[in-house]
Amino acid sequence: MSAHRIDRPTDLDVVRESYDRVADNYAHMVLTTGIGDIRRHPWLKASIDAFADTVSGLGPVLDVGCGPGTVTGYLAERGLDVSGVDLSPRMIENARRLHPQCRFGVASATELDLDEESLGGVLGWWSLFNLPREVLPQVLAMFTRALKPGGHFITATHVGDEDLARTEAYGGVPVRWTTHKWQPDQLVDLIEQAGLHPVAELRLPADEHTGPGVVVMAKRPDGLAGGES
Repeated sequence: MSAHRIDRPTDLDVVRESYDRVADNYAHMVLTTGIGDIRRHPWLKASIDAFADTVSGLGPVLDVGCGPGTVTGYLAERGLDVSGVDLSPRMIENARRLHPQCRFGVASATELDLDEESLGGVLGWWSLFNLPREVLPQVLAMFTRALKPGGHFITATHVGDEDLARTEAYGGVPVRWTTHKWQPDQLVDLIEQAGLHPVAELRLPADEHTGPGVVVMAKRPDGLAGGES
């Protein structure tokens, strides 16, 4: 993958340290409140179920930015050959504790070494919004190259016109990261420019816990040569 090197975000280490600090609180929140657990959110669960049905039998699936492994574990229960990676070592410790049947590793989305046409599916489930605007297209192009023809990508992220600089999260823990928000049409355009064909979109209104969001699923077309950079 050296020919397709991805720019390293300047705040990568700061973001990693921030997620390490909130990892235990976040994992506890998912377990005790259901926030972040797709089983408690019918439309998000339906999106993941549709993804699972679509990629079943296509090959390995990678959950990029898996956090404490909630979705990774769910997909494993569905019978998929799935593994998860996350920027935060502490998130991965929680994932391994909560889902010992799954494979997890520590890695940034910008540092993955993925073989071309090696994956049946890729998830960026509420995990790509910390990537700078100029870096996200590079990561999407990498996902395209890593997907087998007919493989699928699913992402969910925050919708908005302005970025949000976070200084605390999950119980008032001090953090430093930026949530880069996208309008749905902007995100779909980026996905198409990466060489993927969008097949489904779900727009989510704001609720008592979070602002508006969007889910997009896209397919690597058959016969695509190496994706687009």
